[in-house]
Amino acid sequence: MICLKTFIYLSSFSFFVICDRRVMAEVRNNQVILRDYVTGFPKESDMNIVESNITLNLEQGSNDVLLKNLYLSCDPYMRILMNKDLPPEVSSRAYTPGSPIRGYGVSKVVESGHPDYKKGDLVWGTTKWEEYSLVPATQILFKIEHTDVPLSYYTGILGMPGMTAYAGFFELGSPKKGENVFVSAASGAVGQLVGQFAKLHGCYVVGSAGSKEKVDLLKNKLGFDEAFNYKEEPDMAAALKRYFPEGIDIYFENVGGKTLDAVLVNLRLHARIPVCGMISQYNLTQLDGVTNLPSLLFKRVHMQGFNVSDYYHLYPKFLEYLLPHIREGKVVYVEDKAEGLENGPAALVGLYSGRNFGKQVLVVAHE
Repeated sequence: MICLKTFIYLSSFSFFVICDRRVMAEVRNNQVILRDYVTGFPKESDMNIVESNITLNLEQGSNDVLLKNLYLSCDPYMRILMNKDLPPEVSSRAYTPGSPIRGYGVSKVVESGHPDYKKGDLVWGTTKWEEYSLVPATQILFKIEHTDVPLSYYTGILGMPGMTAYAGFFELGSPKKGENVFVSAASGAVGQLVGQFAKLHGCYVVGSAGSKEKVDLLKNKLGFDEAFNYKEEPDMAAALKRYFPEGIDIYFENVGGKTLDAVLVNLRLHARIPVCGMISQYNLTQLDGVTNLPSLLFKRVHMQGFNVSDYYHLYPKFLEYLLPHIREGKVVYVEDKAEGLENGPAALVGLYSGRNFGKQVLVVAHE
């Protein structure tokens, strides 16, 4: 753009190029960059914090949306996207070494070229791990209309994890009052909600977690009937038999591997297994084998994987169901917040060793 009159103001954070017709502001934009594809357990050093700059103006005629990222969601599936060779179904979402990683986030619209969004709107959807992101409008999933709850909730209970718990439990689990429900990784972003939904529905609920503190959380704050530390159970199948002497009707699968194998021999006839994730397998170069698959046949089990994006059309119904429960204190949510983009790699890597206590959220900026 050619300017007849141009003045440049410098500061430690930004500079502004002021023209006769337009103001172009350039600001610092720190990013979390993937250094290279990852094998095995991810490390903080697999990611770099890189300082770049971004102009806070859209090009004329652009339909994109410029976002200021406020909260970023740390989710187990992100580890899969760090792999070099991915199945065709997910390869289009793979991270690119040398570029920012992506995930779900809560953002504020800085400028919009799309008619559905305007400056100041709060939104949640897919964004990059950086302070500001220029995204196609299609990456924004929903405007945030209800702000009487914490904005960070839209990375968790009112965002992708909440929808995952809701769709997996109600749409795939098809629960009936009085049924027996087992939730693995039960203190995580999704598991803690599945257990509470099950209790509201009149089910008996047991969860597994990886520490005494998390077990206490499940029983004393989240309302699970029982909970146990899977690390203290040398025989997982026997432990499940102890908690479910009559068998399991719904297993909400978050873990895979040996836990899944133990569950299979403890299922009741016509049990359901919504497969949300298999976090125990994400960092392995040789996956665990599952030996008890014949139980699926003998017990007429319905086991189905799912992608939450197939259920986003239910989001208004989901909010109608959940918001009153949150406001009345019938459903609670535990968050583990890390402050600052520079702490993003540690927060994300901590998921895979169970370091987080509740839903892991990265706070980039306060509104």
